[in-house]
Amino acid sequence: MRHKRELVFVCTGSDCKKAGAKGMKKKLKEDFKSGPLKGKCKLIQTKCMDMCKSAPVVIVGDHFCKKTDADRVFAQIKKRLD
Repeated sequence: MRHKRELVFVCTGSDCKKAGAKGMKKKLKEDFKSGPLKGKCKLIQTKCMDMCKSAPVVIVGDHFCKKTDADRVFAQIKKRLD
């Protein structure tokens, strides 16, 4: 079954926060509320995903984005929506 929206899980554990997850989450949230991705994605904040050496970690659908930034997450989302 396909979801209406793409699920995006952002780890906000301590190591991910130190690696920039908080700023990335803010940027993703802003872009999900306006622009071409409006209504197509659901941002979900999680506790530690136990991948601290790969911080920050984001899961898009079933793909793990390790040591990532907002631009790579957007690229993965667009790939999944196409």
